[in-house]
Amino acid sequence: MADNQRLARRSMAFVLAGGRGSRLKELTDRRVKPAVYFGGKARIVDFALSNAVNSGIRKIAVATQYKAHSLIRHCHRGWNFFRAERNEFLDILPASQRLSEQHWYRGTADAVTQNIDIVDDYGIDYIVILAGDHIYKMDYEIMLREHVDSGADVTVGCLTVPREEASAFGVMDVDASGRIVSFLEKPSQPPGTPDDPTKALASMGIYVFSWKYLRELLQKDAEDPNSSHDFGHDLIPDIVKNGKAMAHRFDVSCVRDPGAPAYWKDVGTVDAFWRANIDLTDFTPELNLWDQEWPIWTYSEVVPPAKFIHDEKDRRGIAVSSMVSGGCIVSGTEIRNSVLFTGVHTNSYAILENAVVLPSVVVHRSARLRNVVVDRGVVIPEGLVVGEDPKDDAKWFRVSEKGVVLITQDMLDKRAAAL
Repeated sequence: MADNQRLARRSMAFVLAGGRGSRLKELTDRRVKPAVYFGGKARIVDFALSNAVNSGIRKIAVATQYKAHSLIRHCHRGWNFFRAERNEFLDILPASQRLSEQHWYRGTADAVTQNIDIVDDYGIDYIVILAGDHIYKMDYEIMLREHVDSGADVTVGCLTVPREEASAFGVMDVDASGRIVSFLEKPSQPPGTPDDPTKALASMGIYVFSWKYLRELLQKDAEDPNSSHDFGHDLIPDIVKNGKAMAHRFDVSCVRDPGAPAYWKDVGTVDAFWRANIDLTDFTPELNLWDQEWPIWTYSEVVPPAKFIHDEKDRRGIAVSSMVSGGCIVSGTEIRNSVLFTGVHTNSYAILENAVVLPSVVVHRSARLRNVVVDRGVVIPEGLVVGEDPKDDAKWFRVSEKGVVLITQDMLDKRAAAL
């Protein structure tokens, strides 16, 4: 453990958090995908950041680009506990045209290239490149140790997935030692693993390099006019061909309860986002947010406890198989299999079922919401019924492929103006 800790202290985490996440539709109209809320009180980016801190990495940089204000404010409020005098910090690195007035971040690799001088100042030996938009718990120390012990130029974090599902990912073809022999982007016929031909290894977008090696590679890539300056499209395939690339299996470093499956989710669609939140209401969810040994750190607002009031027929403040955050007032509302984020207020005779309700929403009397995602700050009018008539829902709201209804204030305002 001591060796691992020392290795983590010689490393930094570079979190790529600039992507919009357009498949989340209106949820990312005002915020970047890593800043989208998740799990009652956290944000998606908190998982990568928490994994880094829990792994012993105390030097972190977050690269931002698209509509970054919400993300930057969250990091300032929730991740301000680092102490520079202990040689630890979290730096925000907005795209600022540092190398050219014509270019923002042109790709994932370019986001690091434009900040080479800043990373140099950190005085680190190893760098862990992370996507800031996935839900998972992982001990990066284990991956770092594997990288150093193997003598690899790059180590790529990989999910073990059924072969028939692997076509949606970048897939690693590996030999018996775990060395990557080819990298295939969304192949129609994904290669199986040496130990199980029914499984494939899919890239998680997590990479470990020595900083000295990556620094030289980035400078070379920056001068290539044919490069898209992206880790997955350019740098990793080049290392597979000309260097030593090793695959690290997420199963080895996933933090989970005994007997639980390895949990990793890309909540990049409205359906996936809704499903992953609702799954947290299961009796024993696959993702354990209550684990004191591997906490998910976030900005904890100072709010009073949740309150439930009224106990009459059809006007009873109850929540069954649900998560209800601080600051919520459930006033005569029936809530089932739902997630209520901070500061949600619901009123009498309303019913919420399979609802993901983001912070500061108000649900007025007699509203019925089923299979919905409600954006932050929305005011649900009295008597609104959503989730019972798909055709009527589609007139005013975003209805997903699987029938989940996304509700924003703009949608409700247009509906009110038309009626």
